[in-house]
Amino acid sequence: MSPVRAASAEDLSEIRALLESAGLPTGDLPSAQPEFVAVREGGALVAAGALQRFGTSALLRSMAVSAGHRGQGLGDAIVLALERAAREARVERLILLTETAGPFFARHGYQVIERSEAPVELQASEEFRSLCPSSAICMAKQLA
Repeated sequence: MSPVRAASAEDLSEIRALLESAGLPTGDLPSAQPEFVAVREGGALVAAGALQRFGTSALLRSMAVSAGHRGQGLGDAIVLALERAAREARVERLILLTETAGPFFARHGYQVIERSEAPVELQASEEFRSLCPSSAICMAKQLA
């Protein structure tokens, strides 16, 4: 498996295509400017995920693995890389919204919370307000 690395500006169009193929929202990427990590295999971008920081909390978002590369541990590697980056940035709590990956994140120690329990500044993000449907579950993990 190729290493997870910080995404470059050149990766962003491929990341957008990967997220769109996974049915994930991309409308706020230019304004939110999440910090992406990515994995390439054979020159192609095959997995990505991002942090959007809000003080001591961050939104773990935009995580996707290409269909042909699922089941190889890339999702686990992305989550661990994002958690490491969050700790290095002194982020104490990660929050995420998901419609389909609840069991995956639960295996990584994330617990379901009410959306109203997320920090106010995260609730004000476009991801919370309009991009992720109300049917998405909110999950959190304390890092500190």
